[in-house]
Amino acid sequence: MTPPVRVLLADDQALFREALATLLGARPEVVVVGEAADGAEALARSAELGPDVVLMDLHMPVLDGIAATRRLRVEQPGVRVLALTTFDDDEDVFAALRAGAVGYLLKDVSSERLVEALLAAVRGESVLQPSVAAKVVARFAALSEESRPRAQPLVVPLSDRELGVVRLLAEGASNREIAAALFLAEGTVKNHVTNVLAKLGARDRTQAALRARALDLI
Repeated sequence: MTPPVRVLLADDQALFREALATLLGARPEVVVVGEAADGAEALARSAELGPDVVLMDLHMPVLDGIAATRRLRVEQPGVRVLALTTFDDDEDVFAALRAGAVGYLLKDVSSERLVEALLAAVRGESVLQPSVAAKVVARFAALSEESRPRAQPLVVPLSDRELGVVRLLAEGASNREIAAALFLAEGTVKNHVTNVLAKLGARDRTQAALRARALDLI
């Protein structure tokens, strides 16, 4: 049995923290080890409790979530930060990712997707809301058009099925959503994702989507 993901909730809205703790507490894959009302408290509680993942709101008093994420990356590199916020404007998205967040979700995310994201974060994968994934790919595309050298073909090309998988990855789809869209078993999708990462030389799903875009595959 895989041990549950230890999660610290950092959000300045007490009612939201309580609701989220109740929701996650009903899931066997997750255990909420503590809460924090601002970024400074998140740093202190994280050092005290040693969570696997901090679910970090970005707009908080005392120390905002982006500054707290940046400090966590330096002071507690084993702790992963998953941004969970209300806004997906470009400034917040790219500031959070530059600070070291491994994922970016909005507060209207489903509980199922949130738990999947927590599990993925522990595995070292990046998880992005579909709208956020589109922003990242678009930003990378704009930069790469100006500066990247001409893309070279892959040594081992992606199959048609793998191309379909990576297109959905770039939209921020989970394995379950990809399986439903392509009428595949979820285990088959996991195998395709593993092959895609290997062929693209990517460490996670987000990097795979970016490299596929750089190679004009999607």
